[in-house]
Amino acid sequence: MSKIAVVFWSGTGNTEAMAKAVEDGAKGKGAEVVEYNTSAFSAGEVDNFDAIAFGCPAMGAEVLEEGEFQPMWDDVKGSLKGKKIALFGSYGWGSGEWMDNWKAEAEGEGAVLAADPVMANNAPDDAALAQCKALGEALA
Repeated sequence: MSKIAVVFWSGTGNTEAMAKAVEDGAKGKGAEVVEYNTSAFSAGEVDNFDAIAFGCPAMGAEVLEEGEFQPMWDDVKGSLKGKKIALFGSYGWGSGEWMDNWKAEAEGEGAVLAADPVMANNAPDDAALAQCKALGEALA
């Protein structure tokens, strides 16, 4: 059985709903899932998991949330070489540039994306939730 961390920040509940769908997908494939609020996860946790899903909405000018998520990401990203990960998040404007930049940064650190990142425009609809569930399955 694989052990998966789902680490996310959510201001409105949209990214949290996506995280729950990722968790459901991984659990459905038999994985043990541990959910983390961004502030509770650090580089020291990375080796405790077979795979990690990271969720963060677009903020400001299409960037990761800067108060809690970005500092955690900066701490963790150097520990992701060879680690299977997934990225997801919601946005309310723009074209998804934050996700493109985030994906490129993760791959640049040597992380292995289990599937394409999932984005939801505002609240995730049924299609986005299904994609999140598939993301969790891909991690398991």
